[in-house]
Order: sequence, then structure tokens, then C-alpha cells
Amino acid sequence: MISSRFFVPFAQLRRQPTILVDSTGLGAALTLAHWRGAATPEPLRDDTSAGSVLRALHQPATPGLEAQAVSANHFDVDGFVGVWSLLNPALALRHEHLLRLVATLGDFREIDWHDPQADHALQLVCWLNAEEKARFYEPFGAPARRRREDEASAEKFEWFLPRFAAVLENPAGECAVWLPEYERIKQAAAIMQSAATTHAPYPEIGLMVVRTPEPLPYYALYGPTAGFDMVLSLYDGQRYEFEYKYTTWIDLESRPTLPRLPLDTLADRLNKLEQTTRRWTHDGVTDTGPLLRLSGKGLTKAQRYADPDQRPLYASSIPAEVIENEVVAFFRRSYASINSRRYWTWTEIRAAAQ
Repeated sequence: MISSRFFVPFAQLRRQPTILVDSTGLGAALTLAHWRGAATPEPLRDDTSAGSVLRALHQPATPGLEAQAVSANHFDVDGFVGVWSLLNPALALRHEHLLRLVATLGDFREIDWHDPQADHALQLVCWLNAEEKARFYEPFGAPARRRREDEASAEKFEWFLPRFAAVLENPAGECAVWLPEYERIKQAAAIMQSAATTHAPYPEIGLMVVRTPEPLPYYALYGPTAGFDMVLSLYDGQRYEFEYKYTTWIDLESRPTLPRLPLDTLADRLNKLEQTTRRWTHDGVTDTGPLLRLSGKGLTKAQRYADPDQRPLYASSIPAEVIENEVVAFFRRSYASINSRRYWTWTEIRAAAQ
């Protein structure tokens, strides 16, 4: 299977028939994205955008797949894997399971350490992350450089696309690049799997409560949270963070989900209990990963996307057991009359909170 497809920057979307990956935009010949409300053909819907691309490669008669130009409006692991797969279909299908693991780890921060290809997937993601930060800028870092992501990200695609195949098939060749982050994640994963960490699942509300001594990288912290859409992290020293996972920002195909709810009421309740001078603050439901936490200086989007161990966390006066009970009680009340399902619209999500 030889591909004649080529990448074009997002601004060139309408200049020729174009397949759009992990993005939405008018004028695409075919959209392959898991974004909420994206025009992805129903048979190609998948948890990740790269997964939709791989499904499409199995169905070559898909209308629009004949387009030669491929684009995306941002660079991330999932979107890159999707774009690369369209340009390298034979190699992508040969490594389909591995690429699905890479996309899932990149977007949802979830990995099954029992999967025989988990280490390989982690090495690839660590390589992509390390090179992205060293040669370009961190995720969501374009605005700080007074650049538009849809324009600046094209440079990342142009650098990574011709180099990825070699690392995919021989990651050891780039070991010096990916090893530092890889070792950091593996050490953190060992802590998550040790007696120092406990997990309390609340499946009826989609919440996983993680108690662990110190903040950890997402790839370790979220590994055991697959199937859950909210994580409450309880760290030593009465430091806490709650987050809605990215699984409720997109249209998840594999299972139903509950809609995100505004965190105002929960934050107000915690602020009544809080005896320090700091206040509990939160992001809106349309943020890719809304956080509820004790405030310090306002975090940038890049800081919120970065690992928990790379941003400040402040001690609360509220005991961990009380925080857990308050969070669980809030969502049990709020979700009592709401049923989980697939394909919520943002309008329906907002209405569910009323």
C-alpha cells in the first residue's frame, strides 16, 4: 500500500480536497476526529482520532479518503499518529495495535502495563514529547510566543513526519532522547503499583480516588484509571487536586459517559470548610481537563496540561477523608437523575447541570 498523500498546514485546508485529522473545520473532504460533534463518519468513530484513521485505512472505499492532502489544526500525539498513519498506511496497519496504544497514552494518559507493547508505546511518546519541547515549544505554548497553534504546529509536523518511522521500528536508536522521561515515568509507575498508593473506585459516578505520597507524572498517575472519567488525587501534606479527564471532552466511542458538571457548587462548599487564606478554584467544563484545586498564582493552560509534579500544590486545612467524602457526595447527588450515554452535545452537557 503506497500513499501519495502529503501534509498541508491547516490554513491551506480549502485549497484542495483535504482529510482533516483530530480537528474540525469547514471544507474538509473527510474528517477523522474524536472531537465532540465532529463530522467523522459513524463507522469510523473511535476513542482516539488516530483510531478513526486506522479504521478508515481498513475501509479504503470511504468517501473522501481519496484526497491526497492531510492536515490538522494543532500538534499532539494522537493527531500526529493519525496524520502520519495516513501518509504511511502500510506501516501504520502493520503496527496498528502499537499506534493505538501511543494515541491513547498521548491523549488520555492511560496505559495498561500488562500489554506486551506498553513499554514500546511509552518510549515513542517520550521521544515525541522530548523532541517537541527541545526543538519547538511545549503543548499549548504557542500563545505565549505570540503565535497561533494552527500555524506554528505545522513546523512540528514537517519535522516529525519524516523521522517517526525509524523510531517506531527501532526506538533504541533514539534511546538518549526518550530515556530520561521514560525512566521518570517507570519509577512513578512503580510507586503507583506499590503499597504506598491506594485506589478507591466509585464506578457509579466515574470517579477514581488515588492516594499517593507525592504528585506524579500523568502517564503513571492515570494508568490505573482507565474506564474512569474523574480523578481525585490525595497527596501527603493535605495537598489535593481533582480533574475531569479528557475522556469527557471528546466523543468517547467505547463506552457511555456521564456529562461534565460545573464545579462551582463543590468549590463553594470546600471554601466554606477551608481555613487557610487560599481559595478553591476551578476551570470551566469546556476546558480540555478542568482542574479543581487550591489556588496560587493563576496557572496557564500549558501549566494545567503539564504533569502534576510540575506545578505548585498547596496544603489545605481540610483532612483527606473530608475532601473525599465531599467530592463523592457532590457527584452522587448531582448524577442521581442523570444516565450515562454516548455522544453528548455541549448544549446537552450545559443543560444537564440545570
